[in-house]
Amino acid sequence: MSCIIIRRARFSASHRYWLDELSEEENWERFGPTSRFPGHGHNYTLYVSMHGPVDAYGMVLNLSDVKQIIKREITSQLDFAYLNQVWPEFGRSLPTTEHIARTIFDRLRPHLPVVRVQLHESEDLWAEYQGEGMQAYLTVGGHFAAAHRLALDTLSLEENTEIYGLCARPNGHGHNYLLEVTVRGDIDERTGMLVDLVKLQKVIEDKVLLPFDHTFLNKDVPYFAEVVPTAENIALHIRDLLEGPVLTLGAHLHRVKLVESPNNSCEVLSDYAPLLA
Repeated sequence: MSCIIIRRARFSASHRYWLDELSEEENWERFGPTSRFPGHGHNYTLYVSMHGPVDAYGMVLNLSDVKQIIKREITSQLDFAYLNQVWPEFGRSLPTTEHIARTIFDRLRPHLPVVRVQLHESEDLWAEYQGEGMQAYLTVGGHFAAAHRLALDTLSLEENTEIYGLCARPNGHGHNYLLEVTVRGDIDERTGMLVDLVKLQKVIEDKVLLPFDHTFLNKDVPYFAEVVPTAENIALHIRDLLEGPVLTLGAHLHRVKLVESPNNSCEVLSDYAPLLA
């Protein structure tokens, strides 16, 4: 019997997005404030997933040993460091979240049966790497507040209430939605990026966050005049809105996750994503 175990670790570090072959103006145009000297910092959270058989002691690995390996190989070297200079990998490619995740994976692989590394730069930005060559995943979070009513026009209030419960009340109700958009692509060998993050954030803002925020979805978003705005249907519509624009940025939409409340959320994969990804 096998199992995946996950170990969390943390480190604080700074970095700068700057390419020596570009001028100051070109770096600013490409990377914005992240190109400022001497850089900026983050409190990173690292999740290392490892796979293996469960032994007679009920463990895949001794977690005390895992902790020490991660500390020795990763966090003791990165904590309170200037990432651009700490490892040679970050001299060849910028220490973006996705490139850091890939590098950590490669550095741990000789020591642990690692199958996935997830690195959170903030609560709204994290990357995942699964050992797939240069391909990685980047997730951007966002928020919008909106109201909706769950009801079919062809049914009576009593019939809608039987299906949707209190959500069918005529004047609707609201949520503070949390949106997570995951894209996948190859990490550029020089920039360390799989997609232009600023452009990706703007696409999400322009296509979803601004049109949906502070609206009554049934009335203010034309699509939901004919479609019941359940969390599932909202997520599917967001996927359809983002697939094309993300592709024009050189990446592929992988997953849309919509959190309606602490108790309710849903995920939809892109039509081009593996079903079990």
